[in-house]
Amino acid sequence: MIALLQRVAHASVVVDDESIARIGPGLLVLLGVQKPDGEAQAQRTVERIFGYRVFEDAEGKMNLSLQDTQGELLLVPQFTLAADTRKGMRPSFSSAATPDEGRKWFGRVVELSKMQSARVQTGCFGADMKVSLLNDGPVTFWLETGQV
Repeated sequence: MIALLQRVAHASVVVDDESIARIGPGLLVLLGVQKPDGEAQAQRTVERIFGYRVFEDAEGKMNLSLQDTQGELLLVPQFTLAADTRKGMRPSFSSAATPDEGRKWFGRVVELSKMQSARVQTGCFGADMKVSLLNDGPVTFWLETGQV
């Protein structure tokens, strides 16, 4: 699984001109599911999303996690994160999970995240989404959870 974490002041998702999700300070996480991903990767990804220290403490050091700050979380499915861009001028999506598997494992990450916090919003799998954010820092991290 690939999770692109962005520390945000706020973020939102619009589908068909309708706002479907909005958060204040916290993390916007774009999530890509790859073919071999399963329960272990979903659990490890959620553990890292909530535990990764990306927020500043009183001394200005990134020592606090989403769990520590009780920030909000916006999870957005993004299969393009699984693209292979190593050659040519067109990405290959051969390592991306099928739509059914992607939906299943994105849903599982959402479910596990909601067990951690009630402050979880989501994008819409398979929809044409307009995602807006104010990146705080900017702070952005690429987390990849392969074989666990």
